[in-house]
Amino acid sequence: MHIGVAVAIEDGLVTPVVRDADMKGIGAIAAEVKDLAERARKRGLKAHEITGSTFSVSNLGMYSIERFTAILNPPEAGILAIGAVRDAPVVDHDKVVPGKRMTVTMSCDHRVIDGALGARWLQVLAELIEKPESLAL
Repeated sequence: MHIGVAVAIEDGLVTPVVRDADMKGIGAIAAEVKDLAERARKRGLKAHEITGSTFSVSNLGMYSIERFTAILNPPEAGILAIGAVRDAPVVDHDKVVPGKRMTVTMSCDHRVIDGALGARWLQVLAELIEKPESLAL
């Protein structure tokens, strides 16, 4: 799976692509995204590095945006919108304690990913975010 990662540049947005992301560990993906984002901001990406994604990720959380709807760019199958992490009361074992919450939403091309499949995927994503130690580095 080729994953597009939205990167804000001075006059807009570009979406560099991490190729074969499903075959890489989280550490390798993080390093590649960092490199692509730096080169995107310097206008150093080649055409093949910004085309061909099957799914994209857009994070406006860094701008304190709690939730938004990301627009699907055909021919992609879907796009994940990541909002800001915020402090919130959380129920933990019948007690209300301070915690963190984050909203993510997904827009899908229903010819490829229907709502039920998208919901199951979001459930797995939530589990991975809540237990990051389960991710391979």
